[in-house]
Amino acid sequence: MNAIKNQVQLIGNLGMNPEFKVLEGGKHFAKFTLATHQSYSNANGDRVDDTQWHNIVAWGKTAELIEKLLVQGKEVMVKGKLTNRNYDDKEGKKRYITEVVASEFLLLTRKIEK
Repeated sequence: MNAIKNQVQLIGNLGMNPEFKVLEGGKHFAKFTLATHQSYSNANGDRVDDTQWHNIVAWGKTAELIEKLLVQGKEVMVKGKLTNRNYDDKEGKKRYITEVVASEFLLLTRKIEK
């Protein structure tokens, strides 16, 4: 039961090309944004399209695979855990961020053969 207490699964499109870094000690890091879309009818019967943006980060082998396979616009399923952190910006203001730490992903967009 512990494995499903903090589990997130999202399907969406990459909003940007992933950013990559190799940190001291050789650990790989990747981050990107993912857009999820939902449509529904409001109380007046009007169709409403809702897009939510999610910050995704990945480490290690998962980050290495993201670097090789993902680019802006690709549809992907991401599975991971939800995390919150804070930091001080350049002006000294405390900022808060929510991220999904990806443990695995599945590329849903097919490659176009040339």
